[in-house]
Amino acid sequence: MAKKPTPRTKSEIIAALAEAGGIEKKQAAAVYAALLEIAYEGAKKPEGIMLPGLGKLIKQKRPRRKGRNPATGETITIPAKTVAKFRLAKACKDAIVPPKK
Repeated sequence: MAKKPTPRTKSEIIAALAEAGGIEKKQAAAVYAALLEIAYEGAKKPEGIMLPGLGKLIKQKRPRRKGRNPATGETITIPAKTVAKFRLAKACKDAIVPPKK
């Protein structure tokens, strides 16, 4: 029995969701869009948002720091900024790379 290919594009993911849930693609697209909206809004909060079995999406501040221009060797100051980070859940890590015994 041949294994189905893993979805790689948004439309393939939506098609796989529709098939797995036994719903239409439009409904699956709405669910996908709602999940993204929930994740984006949750990530804006200080505690982030936990997606059980997948990981945690958080907003994190990076402080100002010193850097070096590789072309000239000149020392520069990299300004502080806010970035989004995703931390994988243990279940996700174990599913991708099983723990050594």
